[in-house]
Amino acid sequence: MHSNQPDTDRMKTILLVVGRTVEAYYIAAIDEYVRRTRRYLSFDMEVIPELKNTKSLSAEVQKEKEGELILKALQPGDVVVLLDEHGRELRSLEFARYMERKMNTVNRRLVFVIGGPYGFAQKVYEVASEKLSLSRMTFSHQMIRLLFVEQMYRAMTILNNEPYHHE
Repeated sequence: MHSNQPDTDRMKTILLVVGRTVEAYYIAAIDEYVRRTRRYLSFDMEVIPELKNTKSLSAEVQKEKEGELILKALQPGDVVVLLDEHGRELRSLEFARYMERKMNTVNRRLVFVIGGPYGFAQKVYEVASEKLSLSRMTFSHQMIRLLFVEQMYRAMTILNNEPYHHE
């Protein structure tokens, strides 16, 4: 995959997150799944620095400010998918097929976004193509990152008929 030629023809997949991952064990596991996934597609996690002094901000204001930072991180032509509790739920096989369709239709960047602790500002919902939910259960933002990168890796192994995924 790492040739000297720039890979401009392939869709780039980005996981955009608000705030750095703090726990060392999450960082190690996330990095491992990102590394494995890169064998199959261009995949990166981009971190928007968390807001400072949030204690003085209402949830609404924090959401708005994070929303501005999320919008700044996007590029024209991005296909934006929010990881949102109200999104569509997919089984792992369905997510693999979903990624296969995206790899055939998205020209530039497919950007999955995990918001801050209060969710997304309205203006972020407005730029999104769709919303996906990883579970009906609530997980920490750190854990959702790990679950998502694991599912992305699983999807790639499914599409490549590799034995990682079991029915």
